[in-house]
Amino acid sequence: MGTMIPAVVLAAGRSSRMGKPKATLPADERDTFLSRIVRTFLAADVSDVVIVLGHDAEAVVESFAQTSLPARFTLNSDYDRGQLSSLRAGLAVVDRPGVTAVLLTLVDIPLVSESTIRLVIERFRATHAPVVRPVNAGRHGHPILISRALFDLIRAADDERGAKPIIRAHASATGDVDVEDEGAFVDIDTVDEYRRVIALDPSA
Repeated sequence: MGTMIPAVVLAAGRSSRMGKPKATLPADERDTFLSRIVRTFLAADVSDVVIVLGHDAEAVVESFAQTSLPARFTLNSDYDRGQLSSLRAGLAVVDRPGVTAVLLTLVDIPLVSESTIRLVIERFRATHAPVVRPVNAGRHGHPILISRALFDLIRAADDERGAKPIIRAHASATGDVDVEDEGAFVDIDTVDEYRRVIALDPSA
């Protein structure tokens, strides 16, 4: 029996530096940031993708509804408390018997490749490392795979410090996967970054 590894996409933030929901921005001719991420997970055989919404949730749902992609949504009413609150909201939806880990990514990292996702999953299945993440030249990218063994630690984590101390404490050479995929490391937060990386005008 195969292990179940769902994905959680954090898309609840205010996108204040971008000026509009990053989830709805075009990533290419076909997809928005969000639909591209979901499409890539599905292509990598991740069948359960949960999107955590908060600010402008209705606009994000309406935009995503124009695709035929299967995904589930959950609303984090406490999204202003930070990413940890959204991660907990996602875990509450995906955690069930048979789930061995979760893939975590952010909506502002839309260009990760299918091959990177597959490599992360394969490394976990081969090693059962508690944290698996793509790395390159000292950089740590997404998606991050978090073993179910850490779920309770994340639920009990300090709100101000978030999940990062837990991730760092359980990261290891065993769980670090060297990839050449620049999309795993490109975080698009501002209009200038969007124009440079996507070569489009976000106000259009």
